[in-house]
Amino acid sequence: MIVRSPTNRQQPPANWAGNPGALPCVRPTTHPTYSPSEVSVLALPLLALSLALAPPFPADTITGADVVRMMHARYAGRWYTTATFTQRTIRPGTPVETWYEALSLPGGLRIDIAPLADRNVLLFRNDSIYQYVGGELKPGRPFVHPLMLLGFDVYALPPERTIAALTALGYDLSKAHAGTWQGRAVWIVGAAAGDSTSSQFWIDQERLVFVRSLGPHPRKPGVHTEVQFNKYVRLGQGWIETEVLQLEGGAVLLTEEYHDVRAEPVPALDPAIFVAGPYRQPGWVKE
Repeated sequence: MIVRSPTNRQQPPANWAGNPGALPCVRPTTHPTYSPSEVSVLALPLLALSLALAPPFPADTITGADVVRMMHARYAGRWYTTATFTQRTIRPGTPVETWYEALSLPGGLRIDIAPLADRNVLLFRNDSIYQYVGGELKPGRPFVHPLMLLGFDVYALPPERTIAALTALGYDLSKAHAGTWQGRAVWIVGAAAGDSTSSQFWIDQERLVFVRSLGPHPRKPGVHTEVQFNKYVRLGQGWIETEVLQLEGGAVLLTEEYHDVRAEPVPALDPAIFVAGPYRQPGWVKE
């Protein structure tokens, strides 16, 4: 996980009328007759199909807040609440690192940096970040992790709380428009059409998952950053990306590759590993 200061569209049915030439021959004056109740029953599948295909908001009136509410509504009560994975962390010109990551939603992310014997940890909990160096806990500081919020917590938190947090991070949720990314339809939140410099996040329209963010670098004037969540796979009743790219000025600075991804791992994660207290071994890791 990058550390930074990230209606199923159904296809119309195939020609249900089939091949007209293959239909039984009937006299032109022969027509089926239906009672009013039969007409209602026959209309239900067509009505359901039209509702499934129709977007919940017209594309020219949708807002970022609408998108957040759709994300939450799609997976509320079904998205996994805990997960673990092993991450290969790749930076140009440096040795590849192994990070062991555990999620506890909402708000909990623990990263143990291999080897475990060094006891170096990053811990995100309750909108704060903490660090263990050699097992020693350093003072924490407030930090809202935007990628945790957009990629995971959005499905566990009340929508209005997510909307408030994203607004505080500088996203203009009054703006949203449709676009495409990697051949898929997306909602682009935080910018008008044609604006590639304002702080914005992109949401896959079908899966309603975060796929991209763009924005100015917080400490480097004139430099723009980009994050991509790629190669999504199913995880439980939700999804998880298995590749994350961080770019700066168009150049890739960091690549993350996820392996051994598990939702609701067995045995269950010990809640104590997400508490900023005395160092605890991540019992789920087998190094």
